[in-house]
Amino acid sequence: QVQLVESGGGLVQAGGSLRLSCTTSGRTLSRWTMGWFRQAPGKEREFVAAIQWSNSNTRGTIRYADSVKGRFTISRDNGKSRVDLQMNSLKPEDTAVYYCAGDLVRFGISESEYDYWGQGTQVTVSS
Repeated sequence: QVQLVESGGGLVQAGGSLRLSCTTSGRTLSRWTMGWFRQAPGKEREFVAAIQWSNSNTRGTIRYADSVKGRFTISRDNGKSRVDLQMNSLKPEDTAVYYCAGDLVRFGISESEYDYWGQGTQVTVSS
């Protein structure tokens, strides 16, 4: 049984930074695509970033939503079975519950392309 657990959410002022982490239990992440999604109140869950599997020879392809390019950075540490999302220059519109997601096969930007999900962590950006 694979469990994804997010941490690092909180309250921050606009322009500030937060670092979210997603750790797993039960299976190594090295062959997984890992993604971050978010859901703001009253809105559908949306794609934020994803990183493809990697090994010692490959970094892993990365994708970002246009709304976070240049501000957010996704990274992975396969040895620690962890994926991070560094969020800089945060805006009030970044306020949402952030979810970590994983999949063994696909490398997508839609919810349906991920089989495993965490419970989410709240990020609130005040103006």
